[in-house]
Amino acid sequence: MAHSPGEQILVADDDAMSRRLLVRALSSVGFGCREAADGVETLRQLHAELPSLLLLDFDMPGMNGAELLKQLRADKNPVVAQLPTIMLTGHGGEESEVLCLEAGADDFVTKPINQAVLRARIETQLRLQSLRRQLQQQNGELEAWRANLERDLAAARLTQQSLIPQKSPALEGWDVAAVYRPVIQVGGDIYGWIRMADGRTLFWIADATGHGASAALLTTLAKLLFHHGSVEHNQPAAIMRAVNDDFRSIFGARSFMTAMCVALDPATGRCSVVGAGHPPLLVTRLNGTTESIPSSSPPLGLVERTDFAETDVDLARGDAFFLYTDGLYGAEHKTSPRLTASKLAELLQPAAPSAQALLNRLLAQVTHGNGDKPLPDDVAAIAVQRLE
Repeated sequence: MAHSPGEQILVADDDAMSRRLLVRALSSVGFGCREAADGVETLRQLHAELPSLLLLDFDMPGMNGAELLKQLRADKNPVVAQLPTIMLTGHGGEESEVLCLEAGADDFVTKPINQAVLRARIETQLRLQSLRRQLQQQNGELEAWRANLERDLAAARLTQQSLIPQKSPALEGWDVAAVYRPVIQVGGDIYGWIRMADGRTLFWIADATGHGASAALLTTLAKLLFHHGSVEHNQPAAIMRAVNDDFRSIFGARSFMTAMCVALDPATGRCSVVGAGHPPLLVTRLNGTTESIPSSSPPLGLVERTDFAETDVDLARGDAFFLYTDGLYGAEHKTSPRLTASKLAELLQPAAPSAQALLNRLLAQVTHGNGDKPLPDDVAAIAVQRLE
């Protein structure tokens, strides 16, 4: 078997005859060879030009093979420290084998040397070294890919944060609170509010398929579509229909998102509700009752020319409504089952003193039993309460 001239072996042995025999045998099968007569010369040559493999005699005067190898393995340069090394020893038996391996040798050959055995072990170590280098290269490529992904996610996170409202709308007589907790840096949930031409405020929330940067792009599109729809239309059903048509024209039913919107007249407390495959709107009354308004249409993007029906709700003073994504249902735990819309409705009572207190109560229930583990899904929610 011929070998590349780049595969250099450094033969370190104080016996000149042994060195010549080893160099002759290895050169005959295509290895390039260099020689060193003692430990000091061996270290000098290693740092001057690193070979592919070190063939090292265990018994040498002055610095023996074990001492030399100890220095080699402690070298600050990992390429030098990991140099494949086969120890040559004249001592047979398990004790000698253990000494060689404890010294840091990758393998050993007992004298008198069987050339076929030596060649096979050299080829094995060179092959292992090649595999290690390939693995290191792949790890480097993987690390570069991970770093690029982290940069992309960081950019997506900043973009998504700029899309999500940072402060509640100023509505006289109303208290508004919202929360957003993605599973990773970015998520597929988004919400917002828009002042409509007739003076009402449109509260909307959407949950796109997936997580990560792709889902974040869908949420960016969702915000654009809701704002565009609210410019052209003044009824929540018409806005939802426009969002559905635009979303489907872009993706052709390959992606979808659930959504719900509530058009609130702050002066009268009258709400018009439209849902598309989304968890039901929850309404809590000051008198201790709750109501659930389910979605009447399929998720956005699935069906062309969908009819969207509006449901009207009147909120008196102290009443509140609650928009949320299904991440608020949480995960199954041994101590507590996964929440449902009806269970969330129960948690809304008794009435909370503020919209933020209402959100805090629900989030505490969702994260109960989860410890420090991340939530299994993105969570977004809006609580809107009419002040007493």
